[in-house]
Amino acid sequence: MLAWFRDRYLDLLGSIYIYNEHRGYTAIDRVLEAVRARSPDDHELIASIEKHRADERKHYLMFRRWFERRGTMPLKVDRACGHIDRFVEIMFRCTIDDLDTRAIIASDDLFEKLCRVISLTEKRGHRQVEILLRHPLVRDDKMLMRIFRIVEKDEPSHWAPYDGWLKAHGKRDPKWWERAVDHFIHSELLFLKLPILFLTPRLGRRTHWADEADPADRPASSFSLAGSG
Repeated sequence: MLAWFRDRYLDLLGSIYIYNEHRGYTAIDRVLEAVRARSPDDHELIASIEKHRADERKHYLMFRRWFERRGTMPLKVDRACGHIDRFVEIMFRCTIDDLDTRAIIASDDLFEKLCRVISLTEKRGHRQVEILLRHPLVRDDKMLMRIFRIVEKDEPSHWAPYDGWLKAHGKRDPKWWERAVDHFIHSELLFLKLPILFLTPRLGRRTHWADEADPADRPASSFSLAGSG
């Protein structure tokens, strides 16, 4: 029974993470489109966001390798388990796929809002990884521990470009209600959605990897778990 509980928990945890990592780097493509149009000469900002995207892609591939080593596909979870999905839906009243990139390019206010959403999401992710690295079920899986250590190391550079842009342009920090939305989304997943998914016996598995649908011109990111143990 304990082994089933552990395997189910890790299976669901990995499925949520691999969904969010894929959603993360594909959504950042929209951000890059906006930044390149708004600030084509800000090479430092563009490069830092490109690194963010590359890291998210790397993390996705690490989780994919973890599932491949287990000989199984991720469980079918969707944007209901995506932190950035829910945050964008609440703040912009549309899905990420329906986000109007042209409007964000044209509006400082919308771009400012998007920067705060991304920054809060990345900081939330970093805090959660710190918790998971102390979780006894996660600690029993050496490969998963190496993955989360890499994620923990990468995360601080992910919110830096967005916080940097906000500071450089004299924009405000997140207000209490924006932090409350972030906390609500995290609590909703942790205390409502995760238990429901855990207890759903017929939760299906994906039949193909999410990145198989990525455009062919997206570069394959290399990664290594060596030396992270």
